[in-house]
Amino acid sequence: MDIRNNIGFFRNQLAGKNCRLIAVSKTHPIEKIMEAYHAGQRIFGENKVQELVAKQAELPKDIEWHMIGHLQSNKAKQLVSVVSLIHSVDSFRLLEEINKQAKKANRSVPCLLQVHIAKEETKFGFDENEVIDLIQSGKIASLDSIKVMGLMGMATFTNNQEQVRNEFRSLKKLFDQITKMNLPLNMEMKELSMGMSQDYEMAVEEGSTLVRIGTAIFGSR
Repeated sequence: MDIRNNIGFFRNQLAGKNCRLIAVSKTHPIEKIMEAYHAGQRIFGENKVQELVAKQAELPKDIEWHMIGHLQSNKAKQLVSVVSLIHSVDSFRLLEEINKQAKKANRSVPCLLQVHIAKEETKFGFDENEVIDLIQSGKIASLDSIKVMGLMGMATFTNNQEQVRNEFRSLKKLFDQITKMNLPLNMEMKELSMGMSQDYEMAVEEGSTLVRIGTAIFGSR
């Protein structure tokens, strides 16, 4: 895989689209990440806290690290001081723990609420009604060391393109609905994270602002 060319390809694909590229570097070595870095890439996504923290310590400090994998509450402490955006907040309990640890680290941590849009039980996330109820409950407003920046979702892994498009569309519809709500000061609907190597084009068409690309940049693991 020519990582530099692949980064250039995605840059061109996303030019003028109000959508940024996250290079998903999970399980890939420092050398490959540096190839992408030298090609101008600055946002990288990791699935595991320990791997993200270890790479952050070794790599240039102008990299934005995004946590895109399932996050357990007991790992939040390690993450809050180094992460730029947590995509995978799938419960209020986790949001509370991130807030608690962020307060100790004296920073405000940007987060996305993960919404379950796929037809697969293995995916994590709030359902649509739970997200609306959480916002209306006023609970988010009490968390002063996090900032909710938008939503994240993963489409079903299927060849059924219409199904995938409908899942992305439903997430964008929810995003737009929430944008019109009376939101707390620590919530700003700015980011919609959806789309991966196999479905990013459709995600961009449906309004994604962050695509998470791994295999198509770095090759298979």
